[in-house]
This record gives sequence, structure tokens and C-alpha cells, in this order.
Amino acid sequence: MILTVTPNPSLDRAYEIPPLVRGRVLRAGGERVDPGGKGVNVSRAAAAAGVRTTAVLPLGGAPGVLLAELLGAQGVDVTAVSIAGQTRSNIALTEPDGTLTKINSPGPALSPEESALLLDTVRSAAAEAAWVACCGSLPRGIGPRWYADLVTRAHAAGARIVLDAPGPALPGALAARPEVIKSDPSELAAAVGRPLPTLGDVIKAAEELRERGAGAVLASLGGDGRLLVSAEGTYYGTAPAPAVRSTGGAGDASLAGFLIAGGAGPAALASALAHGAAAVQLPGSAMPTPADLRPDLVRITGEPPLDLQLTDPGTP
Repeated sequence: MILTVTPNPSLDRAYEIPPLVRGRVLRAGGERVDPGGKGVNVSRAAAAAGVRTTAVLPLGGAPGVLLAELLGAQGVDVTAVSIAGQTRSNIALTEPDGTLTKINSPGPALSPEESALLLDTVRSAAAEAAWVACCGSLPRGIGPRWYADLVTRAHAAGARIVLDAPGPALPGALAARPEVIKSDPSELAAAVGRPLPTLGDVIKAAEELRERGAGAVLASLGGDGRLLVSAEGTYYGTAPAPAVRSTGGAGDASLAGFLIAGGAGPAALASALAHGAAAVQLPGSAMPTPADLRPDLVRITGEPPLDLQLTDPGTP
């Protein structure tokens, strides 16, 4: 079972629009309302693949009720921690060329009691999980060391941890030794304090995070592919996506593919690539099913091209 933790979940409203022009009235050609948040999307992708998954979520107000209902309809078990605030709603605008513009609400503030209850709930639920995916931004009221506490508690329950945490929460959690860090060049650059213009630079940064406590680093490089740096080796892969429709949730689908395939080694990286490539060809933050995957198009190498210039290099 894959357990996911999303401290700041959302309802995501996605619209397909003509080219965005400020100050104009735009008419959407398509609309979706999906449960949102990085961990939520990992659970949705796992459920779409037929894998048992539970999402631990702080939920409040009518949006929280709707989010839980939508997840249940998609086959995701929900363990809710009731909060006084109202679950946030986000908006995503996708243009015909695949350009994604997101408007994210800050979300509710959690009280110290709600934060502690969320940690206790994760530890209780983690006892049945093969993997715990801790994902996304922290809500107001929670300090950056919260993820470190969560990793420690999940380890105490016997679970393996993958952490996808932006900002200061990432370096703060490394000492708790999560098995996998999922990141991108910008987040890695912020963690090591320097730009990462090439694939070789990303590999060096990933090795530094491993020295600081991460067991392995799974780096999402957007259209340039995916990278896995671990004790078993360093692997780089690509997968074509000829018709990019929306990038919303694609990185989370990729992480789900990685965990579904065991969370280690080139086979897991190949699964991550197949899931990510399938997701960007779907509307909004729709998650791919096995029928959408093209694993035959994935290419993996144990000899990464170190001088590859990244399309979106990380800057600290």
C-alpha cells in the first residue's frame, strides 16, 4: 500500500483556454475539477494503476468534503484530519501550446493541535504502508522542520519514505534520512546554493544531498527527462510526449510510477518516465491508466550525458 501525506491539499479547477491575453474575456473550451495537491495526485495515479493507496489529509469546510468525495470516487481511501479552516481551491489555465498558468491559494492555517494530530495520524497509518510519500508545500502554521518530524515518525512505524518538499523543508528533513528525495533542478539548486545548467551539475548536487542524508534522488527535468542517483548507480532516461496537453500533476504521476515499480533502480525510473509522459498528454491533472502508458518508448542509460544543457536549468 502507498500512503500519501499532503499537508496543504486543494480542489483544482482546470480550464483549457485560447492564448492568454491580460484584460480580455476568455471562453474555456474545457473544464475539470480534480482533487489537488502533490500527494493527492500520487494517490490518484496509484489508484488509476490499480494499486491500493490511502491519502492522509487535513480537510475543512465544503471544499474538504467535496475533495474527499472525489477521491473516494477514484478509488482512493481517505484518512481525514478535521481542521477549522477551509480547504483551499486552485485554478490552472492551459493554453493550446501546453503553457500552464497556475493560481494557487495559500490555504488555511493549521493550529499546533491540528499539526500534531496530523503527525500522529500519519504514524498510525504508516504501519500498513510499503511507502509513505510526503509531498507538497506546508500550510501556514507549520514550521519547516515538520517534514523532518514526519519522516522520523513514519520510520518508527517501519515505512520507507519518499519526500517531495519545496523550499526550506527539504534541507531541513535530510538529517531524518528519507529513502528517496524527489526534486527538480530549481529545488536542487536552492538546496546546494548554486545554478545547475547541465545534467552533470544536477548529478553533483544530487550526490551532495545523498551525503547529507538522502538515500536516493529522483530528479524531474521536465522535457529533458528524469534522473535517478542512488547507491546502486546513476541512471538517466527520456520518454517522448508528442502532444503535450497539460503538465499539471505530471511530476506526481511520475513519482507514483516510480513507487509502483518498487522505488529503486532503472526499472522504477522507466516506470516514472512512462507515467509522466502519459500524464502530460491528458487534460488538466487527469492521471494515466495502464492503457495510456507506452513503456516501449522509454529509453534508459547508465551513462548519463554529463554535458547536456538543461532546457530549464536550476537557479538558487
